[in-house]
Amino acid sequence: MLEKLRIIFTIPELRRKILLTLFLLAIYRVGWQIPLPIVDQEAMSEFARNIGSSNVGDFLKKVSVFSASQLNQATIFGLGIMPYISAAIILQLMGSVYKPLEELKKEGEAGRKKINEYTRYLTVVLCLIQSAGFLWIFVMGQGLTAAPFENDSDQLTFGWQITSILIMTCGSVFLMWLGEQIDEYGIGNGISLLIMAGIVAAMPGALAGLLANARFELTSLTSGEVGLEKMLVLIMVFVSVVVGVVFITLAQRRIPTQSAKHVRGRRVYGGTRQYMPLRINQAGVMPIIFASSLLMLPPFLLQWLGQQMGSSFFGTSITNFGNVLQNPLSMVYNLIYIGMIYFFCYFWTAITFNPKEIAENLKDNGTFIPGYRPGRRTEDYLEKVIERITYVGAGFLALVAVIPTIISHSLNVDFMVANFYGGTGLLIAVSVAFDLVQKIDSHLVMRNYKGLLE
Repeated sequence: MLEKLRIIFTIPELRRKILLTLFLLAIYRVGWQIPLPIVDQEAMSEFARNIGSSNVGDFLKKVSVFSASQLNQATIFGLGIMPYISAAIILQLMGSVYKPLEELKKEGEAGRKKINEYTRYLTVVLCLIQSAGFLWIFVMGQGLTAAPFENDSDQLTFGWQITSILIMTCGSVFLMWLGEQIDEYGIGNGISLLIMAGIVAAMPGALAGLLANARFELTSLTSGEVGLEKMLVLIMVFVSVVVGVVFITLAQRRIPTQSAKHVRGRRVYGGTRQYMPLRINQAGVMPIIFASSLLMLPPFLLQWLGQQMGSSFFGTSITNFGNVLQNPLSMVYNLIYIGMIYFFCYFWTAITFNPKEIAENLKDNGTFIPGYRPGRRTEDYLEKVIERITYVGAGFLALVAVIPTIISHSLNVDFMVANFYGGTGLLIAVSVAFDLVQKIDSHLVMRNYKGLLE
């Protein structure tokens, strides 16, 4: 492995890409620590400690996992790249139902550039909306502004409100630009690497919190203390999730294909047998991100609606249901969570994988699947296969998603610790790291070196 690492840094182009990527990620981590100037840091630290183990604190931590942000500290990168992800998802979904966007997607590279331009514009709009909401609800609403920036009514002045909103908007747009620079001049997917950097940076803190309460002696698995046996179980879960993610990421359903023979003069072309690889986890980590994001907002809306209805029967029932949806250890929460993961797995796969288009391309290229006629029969076969393998991929994602709940409930471990070392955070980090290794391998193989995975 050391020899392979040496080879990586002896290739000038690859060395330049890796160093540039590390430099841009370091810039992100520096900006991640810079607070907004209008925030009273002592009040913000006290607020973060008070909500640390509350539902609001858990909500902010979950958002931070998927957005590379730090909402509980109000920094210039406080929104992370969530506005950009939201804009990309919105346009991706609209591309399936809105005809002009669907036509742009078919125009190839020119259409992709135009969609990226629309994504940037929509990102700025979402940044303005989200930064204004964050400032008014979490900063001004909790009285966290510093005195020098307040008016006679002890409220943040209008000028500084606009300035703070623009600072957070520029921070998110700058992160979007960093991700695009990594895509173009660095190595790996820029946005995914920013998310992974945030997750990896938070893991040592979670581990330190776990070790601070640990006793390096044998204790009961059901006790509130973290003993040696609990540490061993957590290590086993960590290794199992990593192995499972790599296995599912590499797993393919290979569809055999054969090209038709063409006779030109005395030569025969085609007639070769190949295969079409279909990934088992076709949707990646997007279903978990969708499901987690959608489950974050309804509890707050239901609780607010219940408070507005007072102590009536319906008001109390709505408030209680909101509390249930906010508790990741409840059975209702996990059943809804699993159901949404399955739904979004099939939904996202239906958007990104078009059996009809693939069947037409195979037919136009003179290629067919043995045993199935080109056209409608091939389309039906591909649709049946993708439905089956999507069921398996969704089951794996659902299992990974509920592992933190099982660990936290059975071993009496903090949920956020279990989430980092056995759940969605680990899934995202391993998937992105594996994709990065594959991109490095492609550079090595292109220069006749052995890849890191060989």
